[in-house]
Amino acid sequence: MGSTNVRTLEREPAALAMRIGVVAAEAALATFARNLDVDDLEDGIDFQGAIGPAEWPVFSLVIDTLAEAGPGDRRTLDERRADALNDLARICMAAKGRVEVA
Repeated sequence: MGSTNVRTLEREPAALAMRIGVVAAEAALATFARNLDVDDLEDGIDFQGAIGPAEWPVFSLVIDTLAEAGPGDRRTLDERRADALNDLARICMAAKGRVEVA
């Protein structure tokens, strides 16, 4: 009897990408929590100066993606980054609240 190439929904590329994204978001939020203080947001933050080189690539990818300016977006980079941190927290809370069925 030959083996069949059956792909479960959890192994579909889109599902895997979603899981990778959630892990990256959670890692970025944990990096923020370890290295930065929310009160510093008012003064603007040198993210790269506050976060070590080992954690910078994932944090930078997530924050820069969330803080990207769309057409007509007049917010400053600091305003977009503050909104990105709020979005990041919401993403992680939503992912944590999702019940996974094994």
